[in-house]
Amino acid sequence: RAMHLATSNGFSGGYSRTSHSLSAVAFTGSGTNMERDWAGEGRIYATDMPSADEIGALAAQRTLERAGSVKPPTGAYPVLYDERIASSLIGHLLSAINGATIARGASWLLDALGKQVLPTGLSVIEDPHRPRISGSRPFDGEGLPTAKRMIVQDGVLMGWTLDLGTARKLGMTSTANASRGTSSPPSPSTSNIDLTQGTASRADLLRDMGTGLLVTSMIGSTINPTTGDYSRGASGFWVQDGQITYPVNECTIAGNLRDMLMHLTPANDAKAHFSTRVPSLLVEGLTLAGA
Repeated sequence: RAMHLATSNGFSGGYSRTSHSLSAVAFTGSGTNMERDWAGEGRIYATDMPSADEIGALAAQRTLERAGSVKPPTGAYPVLYDERIASSLIGHLLSAINGATIARGASWLLDALGKQVLPTGLSVIEDPHRPRISGSRPFDGEGLPTAKRMIVQDGVLMGWTLDLGTARKLGMTSTANASRGTSSPPSPSTSNIDLTQGTASRADLLRDMGTGLLVTSMIGSTINPTTGDYSRGASGFWVQDGQITYPVNECTIAGNLRDMLMHLTPANDAKAHFSTRVPSLLVEGLTLAGA
């Protein structure tokens, strides 16, 4: 795939890359008792791809583990977001600091610049120049050179994500984060995000959480953009005394994102080849609605 950008201010440049992806979805059960799960991989180089057999076997294994799912109990419990879906939590933070959201005054982090939004010791870094990663790019959608950027440093929010338009509205400088298609104007977006990994494994966090929910899939989303109130459907596995005991579905997780992000603990299992590298995340004190 090749991309070339020419702008009215005289910029002209381009780059190209290959892309390979493969996914599989598996089903088990019948009628109203059907369960499904999936597996998928994407790489820049075909030689880095796992085989179709490996991907299919993983999808089947995950699906069979979900057979016989039931609703979990209702109450206040810790929730461990599996590495597969943990990036959604950091995605909510990134959406809240997007320049378009800030310029509208409709963000639950509107007053958070220079303040603590993650636990001390955690940082969020954007690096558009990581090799062999699909999100890498030498310049943004307006021709500005991209660079490594500290979004959150040691828990403190360092800046917004801006293109030229939103930077102008806010009286600031673009962070070279413009993204665009062929039929729409530029808008701010991020690429190649890294959250600081922890020192504990996912198994360690399961043991530490005691009793709660391991989430492997999210369904729908209700996020209040101005307050950060959070409610999402989920499925996964019930954890009792630090051990996975049975699969669960048809439950809802609720909390407030500002509180959630301040009470998360990362594991050490982020996948190195992902554009967004976020490990499994343990969040304390969420409300779970199930049976």
